[in-house]
Amino acid sequence: MTTLRAFTCDDLFKFNNINLDPLTETYGIPFYLQYLAHWPEYFIVAEAPGGELMGYIMGKAEGSVAREEWHGHVTALSVAPEFRRLGLAAKLMELLEEISERKGGFFVDLFVRVSNQVAVNMYKQLGYSVYRTVIEYYSASNNEPDEDAYDMRKALSRDLDKKSIIPLPHPVRPEDIE
Repeated sequence: MTTLRAFTCDDLFKFNNINLDPLTETYGIPFYLQYLAHWPEYFIVAEAPGGELMGYIMGKAEGSVAREEWHGHVTALSVAPEFRRLGLAAKLMELLEEISERKGGFFVDLFVRVSNQVAVNMYKQLGYSVYRTVIEYYSASNNEPDEDAYDMRKALSRDLDKKSIIPLPHPVRPEDIE
């Protein structure tokens, strides 16, 4: 049986099988530790019965309550290739959404590569929609051009009028994002 539990520092030494996916953003150890220290409830791992890590989600709460922009943010969601198509990503997203609801968020957002249509379609199936396109959000390597991202959002119950998901009519640049 799969166990969903809080991510721990020890997991940093066991999640390479997940992070080796080319579409998974990999960060330095201090970045993961910052999230673990500041938003531990938003850092969840799926563990197989034998102790192998199957996937994880890392997020945070951010924004302004006064401007109705307080929200949950998905920083990273990844499932190891051998554990995909089991509903783990959907379950991890559901947990992050529940935490964001309890914290009074208006919406949950995430950024995804425009070219990652598998992920875009999955998020759409989970109720997310494209709020805006962020030009050259992802830095490229190997002399390839930077890649655009979709900022996808899902309104939570606090956003009664669903104002947080009304799409912007024009793309933005990374420096225009708060």
